[in-house]
Amino acid sequence: MEKRSVNSSVLTPVEFLNRSALVYPQKVAVVYKERRYTYAQFQARVNRLAGALMKAGVGPGDKVAFLCPNIPPLLEAHYGVPLIGAALVCINIRLSKSEVSYIINHADAKYVFVDAEFAPLIDPSELAKVEGYVNICDTSDTLALDGPEYEAFLESGSAAVIDPLVSDENQLLSINYTSGTTGRPKGVMYHHRGAYLNAIGEVLESGLDASSVYLWTLPMFHCNGWCFTWGVTAVGATHICLRNVVAEDIYRLIEEEKVSHLCAAPTVLITMSTWPGASDVKMSRKLQIMTAGAPPPPTIIRNMEAIGANIIHTYGLTEVYGPHSVCAWQPEWQELSPDERATLKSRQGVPFMVTHFMDVVDPHSMEPVPRDGETIGEIVMRGNNVMTGYYKDEEATAKAFEGGWFHSGDLAVMHADGYAQIKDRKKDIIISGGENISTVEVENVIYRHPDVQEVAVVPVPDEKWGEVPKAFVVPKPGSTPSAEDIISFTKENLARFKAPKYVEFGELPKTATGKIQKFKLRQKEWEGRERIR
Repeated sequence: MEKRSVNSSVLTPVEFLNRSALVYPQKVAVVYKERRYTYAQFQARVNRLAGALMKAGVGPGDKVAFLCPNIPPLLEAHYGVPLIGAALVCINIRLSKSEVSYIINHADAKYVFVDAEFAPLIDPSELAKVEGYVNICDTSDTLALDGPEYEAFLESGSAAVIDPLVSDENQLLSINYTSGTTGRPKGVMYHHRGAYLNAIGEVLESGLDASSVYLWTLPMFHCNGWCFTWGVTAVGATHICLRNVVAEDIYRLIEEEKVSHLCAAPTVLITMSTWPGASDVKMSRKLQIMTAGAPPPPTIIRNMEAIGANIIHTYGLTEVYGPHSVCAWQPEWQELSPDERATLKSRQGVPFMVTHFMDVVDPHSMEPVPRDGETIGEIVMRGNNVMTGYYKDEEATAKAFEGGWFHSGDLAVMHADGYAQIKDRKKDIIISGGENISTVEVENVIYRHPDVQEVAVVPVPDEKWGEVPKAFVVPKPGSTPSAEDIISFTKENLARFKAPKYVEFGELPKTATGKIQKFKLRQKEWEGRERIR
């Protein structure tokens, strides 16, 4: 049957801005330092960006990359780029120069927007496919790359409203690159329908409405800010942009702007709860905090809730647009002790209202595991918010979708109440401050050190980041490398956050066939401490 406009329309999150600009034209939409944009102004800036891109030759199917922190240009990109049918590629600002080059090239980016602070990560000589650059001069007036300044670029476009150039809701909206947990990062493809629905899911699960004020502590480059880039706008709430995540600034903005919501990796909650002034903070407004990644210890949940915050624990992956499940609150939990409530809140929970489908199964038979809280299986998902696939990687896509479900790679149990709880990773992945780190990738770099004979990398507990890499190194005979040598070498060849924080020298435990028994190294480091994710 032919689809008719009278009873059907393309679902795209860029329409959220047009609706809020109509309903709340004079309401403050975006705040950054001294700047305040109303929804009418926000819409005009987005249309100028879209128009300027079209004048530059960018159109449907093209890729536009942004290397930028949480400031207005990156938020505007989430509307201006997909508005003209192009795909947005947000790049992690913590990556190394070589990783940034790989992503820009792999994504086939036609235009690249770069914040001046991160311009040293861009090497135009390695980016032959890029046709143009735009300089975002937020902290410096220097035009580091051959191209216009962002505000000047916007002036070349018209503020006239542009109808979305999206003919198919399954059209590519963005490519989000994983942290390279199996070596090179994979490009996860999002479509307009999935982003639209997941944004609504975030609104429902977090309780956003037109009176809400959202603080950007979560990187917008991570799963498009878990789709809150669109969800906050959908309800006409206010975005508070924050360039650097500093505890003192977070608390200051919470009070000054009467912030009601924020999202953060557990490491940010640890930073907030351990800030010296945290004990004196009394929030005038209830603060809803959504956290995902490696769940924060129950003590951190208790500390944050003691100063007026409510922690909503969610779980997901880049491949499912960010959070897919939530540890939904049960009224009877209110009668439990703070310790018991915090422990229950650390579980990964149940699917979002808009996702529906998640289970823990035997990965071989694909049959659900018993709901006994003990039998371990793999978390699998399906639904509207599952990625289209990996960009230019059909083999990896097919493997991820085996059996008609997306395979998370997370090993978990299912409790009798239907709540899932992760127990370990299927692969040796370290989640440090919300960032995925591949032990194999780190090992491959350390193996290149001239004094290293063997190496094994495992996660070890860390109060700030949840867990960090530790390298166990067997030096080559006659060599005496230091821990500082190994750490420095890794930082020179990989993103700094992936480098081991600790190095220990000695023999490695092995099987009879010579395979390194990494589980023994992990057990030694985590003895007496439960590793919850």
